[in-house]
This record gives sequence, structure tokens and C-alpha cells, in this order.
Amino acid sequence: MKRLIRTVVTLFTVVLVGMVLPVAPARAVTGNFVPDSQHVFVGLVVFYDANGEFSHRCSGSLLTPTVFLTAGHCVDGATSARVYLHQYAGANFDPATGIDATTGYPETCIDGDYLCTTASRLYNYGYFAGFPNTADVGLVLLDSPIDTGLFGALAQSGSLDALATQRGHQDVTFTVSGYGLSRSNPNFVESFRSRLMATSKLVNLNSANNGGFNLQTSANPGGGRGGTCFGDSGGPVFYSSTNTIVGVTSFGLNQNCVGVDFAYRTDQQAVIDWIIAIVSENVSPEEASMIQIVPL
Repeated sequence: MKRLIRTVVTLFTVVLVGMVLPVAPARAVTGNFVPDSQHVFVGLVVFYDANGEFSHRCSGSLLTPTVFLTAGHCVDGATSARVYLHQYAGANFDPATGIDATTGYPETCIDGDYLCTTASRLYNYGYFAGFPNTADVGLVLLDSPIDTGLFGALAQSGSLDALATQRGHQDVTFTVSGYGLSRSNPNFVESFRSRLMATSKLVNLNSANNGGFNLQTSANPGGGRGGTCFGDSGGPVFYSSTNTIVGVTSFGLNQNCVGVDFAYRTDQQAVIDWIIAIVSENVSPEEASMIQIVPL
């Protein structure tokens, strides 16, 4: 756990409005969360460096049986990965099966376990491109397909644009899902390594922190809502209660996972075009046609 926290809090800082603002990437679901048995295509991804050593973990979602969407800062610097599509990913495995004492995750997929596979093809959309346009999107192409029977859909380009000026947008909600910490403060952290989800509320789309590239939501638990924390990075942000992805969890502004959350918007034509191009070059036409781009 300590290794995870050190990894994610030192990734980058940005200069914003003349001051250095600490930004903490790789954020789990906090506050009023519930187990997420609805989004079976949301998984936990563990990354390894060039030496095959454990580096960090994130969350993400299957768009097809081999196309796993996550954050750009998650794939940045990694050379391979392992993806788990369990409700309890890496938390309840018997050590006799090969669980690693350092990482806490099985280093090999359990025999016959089709909900786990390796990945050696990692793609970064462009992170870190700058701020607020961090280009924080990544793809992990699985070595073996995992068919969960249900996959995430991408929102059409510009789907959220109208909310940038719409009055009353405070009533717009999103659903966040991931495997990260459920509590983080200087004295205590809590992680179930379980897929959890919570409802978050739109705060802003067009501030200096967002600029049309990021989606800002509330991480405060008031009103039955929740937020994200370390380990949720790359996890999907769904529009309302749908399976339509409008962003991937990207960063927060403090180490206690309170206040506001930021997701990099995937409803941008350039992002959608990049995803389609990578998929078209690496999977069969039949699987590429499974990518769903839908209106809200």
C-alpha cells in the first residue's frame, strides 16, 4: 500500500494561475459507495516496468474483449500489464496460488480463470501534453480476450458541451467506478481492491482547470454522493446511470481525496479518432466494429 501511494502522488505537478498546484493522479471510490456488480466490464490493471517489476495499479474498462480503456498516466512508463475483471480483484486470492507478497496481486492468472490476462501492447494518447489538456487517455490491448458479455460505450463527440453553459447543471450526475482507496488521510488508508461505484455531481466543465478538456465533479459525500481516490485512475465516468463513458478518472487536488475530482473527457473527436485508429490497426475488423459511440 505504501508503495502505491508513493507512486501516484509524485507523478507530476502543474503551474496554474501563477502558483504551483499539487495534482494527485491515480485516484478509489470514496464516500457513499456501493459494490459495483452492474459494470462487469470495469477492471483493475496492474502495471510492470521494463524489468518486470510491479510499478503501480489503476482501473479501466473494456470497450471490446481485448480493448481496455484507462488513463494515459497509467500506461506512461510501463511496458506490460495484467488485467483482472473480478469483483474482488486481487483481494481474496489464496497465497498458495502465487500471490506476490510485495504487490498483493497474483503474478500469474489462476489456471482456468478467464477473467485475468496479460497485456504487452500499451498506448498513450499523449500524457503529459500540458494543462489543462493533459491528453490523459491510454489503451491496454489484452493478450487474450475477456468477454464479459457487456462492454462500455463511448459518448459521441461534444456530448457534454451543452452542460458548460447550461443553467441548473448542478443537477447533472455521473457514476464513477474503480478499485482504488476508499479512504485516505495522513493517519489511515482503506482499500478493498473491490470494484465500487458512487454517484458524483457536476461542478464545472469550463474553468481554468478544465478548459473543455476535463470534467470536474464533486468528491464530497454530501447528498449520498461519493468520489474517487488513488487507484481509481483510468476508471470510467459514466453519464448518469448509463454505461456510456464520458471521461476517465484523471486527477485530484489533494492527498485526502476530498473536494473535487477531475476526469479527462473522452467525448472529444480527437480522442475518439485516436481510439478507433489504434483499435483498427490491432484487432480484427469484427472486433473493431464492436466499439460503440452513442449519444447521451
